[in-house]
Amino acid sequence: MGYRLSKIYTRTGDAGQTGLADGRRVAKDHPRIEAIGEVDTLNSQLGLLIACLAEERAGCPGLGELVEVLAPCQHRLFDLGGELAMPEYHALQAAEIERLEAVIDRWNEEVGPLTNFILPGGSKLIAQAHLCRSSARTAERRCGQLHASEPLRGELLAYINRLSDLLFVAARLIAMRQGIDEVLWQAAVKG
Repeated sequence: MGYRLSKIYTRTGDAGQTGLADGRRVAKDHPRIEAIGEVDTLNSQLGLLIACLAEERAGCPGLGELVEVLAPCQHRLFDLGGELAMPEYHALQAAEIERLEAVIDRWNEEVGPLTNFILPGGSKLIAQAHLCRSSARTAERRCGQLHASEPLRGELLAYINRLSDLLFVAARLIAMRQGIDEVLWQAAVKG
């Protein structure tokens, strides 16, 4: 990717359109721009989670592993955004999906089976992991909407799906390693 922004504002988007890497101008609410925006939001939320994990790992050394696993995901999300902006650019590889699956399996074995629905909460870190998970689901839906009209590579769709799964298991692992009970859903009392 040789193109770099040398000037932050260009005034070319003031009328509600933006440029794609191939030179096309599209509305800022075009499905491709919506997908890019949601991936960017996810990356920002993930950056906050990683920063918070890094701050807390001194008091809970088990959190360091989460930082090591999640930090590369920010780079892959940037790659994913690059693929959305430049469809001919293929950065995400199947090996990244396999890496996420291996971590999901390892972490899921550690936390054990899910016996009840859980709610986002218990600690700021757990809640932030769930914010990332829900943001990943939104990004996945936007990519799916784009895929319906402009097909995307399978690796791109699979990666964002696995990342949301990883973040769900990460939230559970954070709870376990912090020694915090998961917040279990309680059905409404019928009365």
